[in-house]
Amino acid sequence: MKPARTKTPRKLLVKKGSQTSLKDPVGVYCRVRPLSLPDQECCIEVINNTTVQLHTPEGYRLNRNGDYKETQYSFKQVFGTHTTQKELFDVVANPLVDDLIHGKNGLLFTYGVTGSGKTHTMTGSPGEGGLLPRCLDMIFNSIGTFQAKRYVFKSNDRNSMDIQCEVDALLERQKREAMPNPKTPSGKRQVDPEFADMINVQEFCKAEEVDEDSVYGVFVSYIEIYNNYIYDLLEEVPFDPIKPKWNSCSTPMRSTEFVPPQSKLLREDKNHNMYVAGCTEVEVKSTEEAFEVFWRGQKKRRIANTHLNRESSRSHSVFNIKLVQAPLDADGDNVLQEKEQITISQLSLVDLAGSERTNRTKAEGNRLREAGNINQSLMTLRTCMEVLRENQMYGTNKMVPYRDSKLTHLFKNYFDGEGKVRMIVCVNPKAEDYEESLQVMRFAEVTQEVEVARPVDRAICGLTPGRRYRNQARGGPVGDEPLVTEVVLQSFPPLPSCELLDINDEQTLPRLIEALEKRHHLRQMMIEEFHKQSITFKALLQEFDNAVLNKENYIQGKLNEKEKVISGQKLEIERLEKKNKTLEYKIEILEKTTTIYEEDKRTLQQELEAQSQKLQRQFSDKRRLEARLQGMVTETTMKWEKECERRVAAKQLEMQNKLWVKDEKLKQLKAIVTEPKAEKPERPSRERDREKVTQRAVSPSPVPNAPPIRLRHRRSRSAGDRWVDHKPASNVQTETVMQPHVPHAITVSVANEKALAKCEKYMLTHQELASDGEIETKLIKGDVYKTRGGGQSVQFTDIETLKQESPTGRKRRSSSAAPAQPDGTESEWTDVETRVGCSVAVEMRAGSQLGPGYQHHAQPKRKKP
Repeated sequence: MKPARTKTPRKLLVKKGSQTSLKDPVGVYCRVRPLSLPDQECCIEVINNTTVQLHTPEGYRLNRNGDYKETQYSFKQVFGTHTTQKELFDVVANPLVDDLIHGKNGLLFTYGVTGSGKTHTMTGSPGEGGLLPRCLDMIFNSIGTFQAKRYVFKSNDRNSMDIQCEVDALLERQKREAMPNPKTPSGKRQVDPEFADMINVQEFCKAEEVDEDSVYGVFVSYIEIYNNYIYDLLEEVPFDPIKPKWNSCSTPMRSTEFVPPQSKLLREDKNHNMYVAGCTEVEVKSTEEAFEVFWRGQKKRRIANTHLNRESSRSHSVFNIKLVQAPLDADGDNVLQEKEQITISQLSLVDLAGSERTNRTKAEGNRLREAGNINQSLMTLRTCMEVLRENQMYGTNKMVPYRDSKLTHLFKNYFDGEGKVRMIVCVNPKAEDYEESLQVMRFAEVTQEVEVARPVDRAICGLTPGRRYRNQARGGPVGDEPLVTEVVLQSFPPLPSCELLDINDEQTLPRLIEALEKRHHLRQMMIEEFHKQSITFKALLQEFDNAVLNKENYIQGKLNEKEKVISGQKLEIERLEKKNKTLEYKIEILEKTTTIYEEDKRTLQQELEAQSQKLQRQFSDKRRLEARLQGMVTETTMKWEKECERRVAAKQLEMQNKLWVKDEKLKQLKAIVTEPKAEKPERPSRERDREKVTQRAVSPSPVPNAPPIRLRHRRSRSAGDRWVDHKPASNVQTETVMQPHVPHAITVSVANEKALAKCEKYMLTHQELASDGEIETKLIKGDVYKTRGGGQSVQFTDIETLKQESPTGRKRRSSSAAPAQPDGTESEWTDVETRVGCSVAVEMRAGSQLGPGYQHHAQPKRKKP
């Protein structure tokens, strides 16, 4: 007989308003393991049965106030250090197993750092079984008497089940039993003492309201996700997880004794559920048999010794329990051969590898690569939780990155509403795990806010309930039940012997006639009783039909009312949908308008910024131009002031000279007039007169009662400054006693920028021929300033003059007969050439009262920068 393929009913179409719209948050529980040593510092404290508190241990960072930072986290329930495995199972796993038996899926995974007790919580220890053996024990306690015979259900590679009749299943069993090494474990084997204490659960646990008119089959599979690859731990290949024969290039060696494990692929079935293609599924019939399969795969799981845990899990393990359920036929004898009525539910128990920091585990090489892949998969799980929470809280539709990791991709259906999700957060309260425990708590806080849709209840087959026990009450199957006619005949009186041995026998026939008459009479009575009962039954049927009709009418009326309400609600929904579309259209128009306005706003802002920058540049240019013009005006003003002063001084000098010449002529005329005639002076030659006149013209006019000249020595002021002594090569060396001496001076023949940059003062030695034929030396001094362009400029401040005159010049005196001056002073009829009898050096300043000639020479000069 061709086996019938099954399909789970959990993907049946459900109308709107059903319970698929209801959502439940992910149940997150916290379990605190006890400390390894009693004197260890603790950083986690259980406040109550739903709250734990983390406080910063000694030596860790303090918060801003200088106090220890304490943070509280809430869970659905918190299990302290003294919690037993039974208490944890009753609260967390028992509801999931009950849902599994009633056709619903479930996912339970443990999460925490390395060494926090995840594997102990899931598997247990000798004498204290964990969640996994307790789940298996509860399943087989509930369905033990209702299990189908082995190979009635047969798994395929399409994540579904095929169903076989009893004959095909019997042939399959005989075929497997004839194999030399049967892969399927036998329930008659003796339990392995290595794990016997783990599955020896003392407490009896059973699900309520198990469907007794169905048969069940349990299939288990065990996989691990290692370095983001999926491996089947139940696959029959020679595999050594502790010392794999890989070469230095991380590739398998060519060896006939070792076959490297092949990774499995994730696929999607026709109901869009994810499954591991080619994964081994083993049918089990008892807790011992199922745990033996688990233990066989557990020995292949990758574990390693790290600095934090002697047996640290290096992969995520997933133990799947698949429960197949099929109803009995109408007679309650055999499995119903209808694949639409087959239900498949699954419970996944996941032991996640611990998150760890490599600087604490001291991981290197393969251990370091394993830690990186473990942390990456856990980070992807956390990212998926955050995106799910954001989509649910803010109504966004961001894509959840399930495909970034095999772990999240495998269980995406659970978060899309294919079953309940429960998480146990295992924490170690020791202070060294404070930072890791803090990250685990934050992840648990995010996960609690994710909501998962409730799974749909399974469909009802529609057959009469109680079929199994009704068949048993009849004493067996239909073929062995006695007929009704046989029961009726047995109630009649027995017939006497009808054998006639003698022709004269007159007793046998009368006895036979009497027995037949009694039977006939009894038959008439039974017919009458049958008619009476039939009439009564007809009356009951009529009454029942009337009741059913009334019930149907009542239900029809209620249905009509409900249909009217539904029609009204549909109209209301249509009206609201139209209104919603109108509002969406308006919102779209407003969004477009807002976008246009925002673009205009951005454009105007950009234009405003451009104009502001332009105005700023213009303002800066204006200020620079004003400063430049101000400087030019100031420079031009100073230039013209100097020019005017120079011209005025020159004009004054010219007028003074003319006035002095006239005065001299008058004095000479006076002397001639008043000179006695007896003495006839010798007339000077024209050349000498001309020379005298010329000499008088260049001499300054005497100023009566002029104060004595006070020579100012300023050498002390510039004693600390460095000078540039500019002496042109054309200068003539004079043999005067007084020579200019400047300390700290750099003597140059041509002024250069390098010398000016090193000094603060400047002096130019200038020689010219005076009017009397002598050499006049001028020392022109100035200050050195730095210009904006990086050069140097000299601003002249004063002039010192060094002049040499001959002492042999003639001296004119007035006649002895001349009258004396009224003030008693001697007449000033002295020659200009004899006024100064030695070389003098006089420093003059602008504004001096010594005469226009000195004012001209002392005028400060400015050199254009």
